[in-house]
Amino acid sequence: MDRQAQFRAREALIFQVAEQLLLENGESGMTLDALAAELDLAKGTLYKHFQSKDELYMLLIIRNEQMLLEMIKDTEKEFPEHLAFFMLHHLHHPERTVLFHQIEERLSTTGQGIHHLFHELYQVRKQRLRIIIRMTDQYLADIESQMSGRDYLASIWSITHGGAAILNSSFYQRYLGSRDTLRVALIDQALLMPRHAQSVELRA
Repeated sequence: MDRQAQFRAREALIFQVAEQLLLENGESGMTLDALAAELDLAKGTLYKHFQSKDELYMLLIIRNEQMLLEMIKDTEKEFPEHLAFFMLHHLHHPERTVLFHQIEERLSTTGQGIHHLFHELYQVRKQRLRIIIRMTDQYLADIESQMSGRDYLASIWSITHGGAAILNSSFYQRYLGSRDTLRVALIDQALLMPRHAQSVELRA
């Protein structure tokens, strides 16, 4: 393995372990000293891959967005399958969804020297949204729904992030039954929504 390949492999491992530590311990418990110790690396080696903890957080968020972008590029899947994959990505790991959102919101106002990473993040999101919007509009046309693509996507995001917040809540968890049943119910709700909008329009 050449040096560049070794660098990339080490970086992938750093991101994997950093995300695991972040999700297990939260922001306050995720230190670069702990990360270096977990990886058995010198702390200075970490700085070859990122310059600060805030930069590491942004790289983790970008990595997650790139994963979502690659998922949506799979042309073998129909829209309902893409929707289920997207929702389950967030609902199976609600702590990641909630934490990444909180970190991004904080860094957007307090982050130093990471503006270029926000630009990179938004570029990845724009690529993904272009595909999603085209796919959603085509799906709604195919099922002859009266719902607009903008309203449908906003509803999907609301259901997904609201579901993740409940699944991640220490208070609401005591009132939940089967988490898998809830996940399936949320996906079913999202899939039925544009058909329901169509039937309401017809009755009106």
